[in-house]
Amino acid sequence: MKHRGEIIKEVVYRSGFPITELAKRLNKSRRWIYLMFENSNVSLDIVLQIGKIIHYDFTEEIKEFNPLQKVLETSSLEFDKDAEYWKNKYLKLLEEYNELLKKEK
Repeated sequence: MKHRGEIIKEVVYRSGFPITELAKRLNKSRRWIYLMFENSNVSLDIVLQIGKIIHYDFTEEIKEFNPLQKVLETSSLEFDKDAEYWKNKYLKLLEEYNELLKKEK
């Protein structure tokens, strides 16, 4: 099984993206890039940055992204439910308030 650095190395070479340009965009040296290729525990932030630069999605190759993606999707769904709940509650209160104003006149 390949580690993160090897996966990144393979994808970068396959993409044809120049190592020098990748290093420049990451504000790192070429030597740092080659050392990263040997690192089994490249941070997920770096992986995301590289993916953005070379226009590649690492979620299939790097399994640690899958639980993160599920959490993000779940949070988004819960937010949508919460927003809908509060919107409905606001509209109901607004209607009740308007009814009270009509009664006072």
